[in-house]
Amino acid sequence: MKFLTLNTHSWMEENPLEKLEDLCDAIIRHAFDVIALQEVNQLMTSPLVESSELTAFYEANKEYPLKEDNFAFLLQQKLKEKGLAYYWTWEPSHIGYDIYDEGLAVLSLHPIQEVYSFFASENTAYDDYKSRKVIGIKSADHWFFSLHLGWWHDEHDPFPAQWEKCTAVFDRLKAPVFLMGDFNNSAQVEREGYELVTQTWFDTYHLANQKDAGFTVAEAIDGWTDNQSGLRIDYIFSNRLVNVCSSRVIFNGVNEPVVSDHFGIAVEIKK
Repeated sequence: MKFLTLNTHSWMEENPLEKLEDLCDAIIRHAFDVIALQEVNQLMTSPLVESSELTAFYEANKEYPLKEDNFAFLLQQKLKEKGLAYYWTWEPSHIGYDIYDEGLAVLSLHPIQEVYSFFASENTAYDDYKSRKVIGIKSADHWFFSLHLGWWHDEHDPFPAQWEKCTAVFDRLKAPVFLMGDFNNSAQVEREGYELVTQTWFDTYHLANQKDAGFTVAEAIDGWTDNQSGLRIDYIFSNRLVNVCSSRVIFNGVNEPVVSDHFGIAVEIKK
């Protein structure tokens, strides 16, 4: 099985339509079984998508309907046109950059059995960008969650409390679970978020028979404005020991073109 996680920074990049095409073409080549995306945006003012175009869409919440420029919708449509049909879901967490519904998406080559979403943050105000949701799908009797969590030292809504809420949900699930996304906690920092998560979860990067440096952020970005070196803050975690063939950074300009301010993580797991 092949997995991809990517913080897309959608519509915030230069030449966004070109980068959408690059992302689509790479997915066609790799044929990932499951894709988790973060910062999946749509303009709040855009027209609604016609319901006839949403036959493969599994709705998590009726409060914020899909718009025509929803990044995941456009990606799913382009992939379908090129012969790779994904089932998918999306849900926003908050208003992004004053103009977007910003959320999370999960795409699966296999039918979706169930969709589940919840707030990881104590804050649930839609107009606060620190409001954080988690969305997951059950597919092929496995759970796959897309996460975009907060920072360890955030006074407003810190990571430890968010992780406690996540753990309360994940611990109730009986099936194998994969967590995929932007955790905003560096693996290089001791006694913070990464060590908290890996007390009970397996990092597929360390389980991989083949891997690279693993860095998904190369320079200063939003939330990491002081960064001057490689960071590993995007992960794919498993609640069970799995046989990981490889873990590779993707969309870094070496392994596929750069499409976002984050690089992605591509993991292959032996069934």
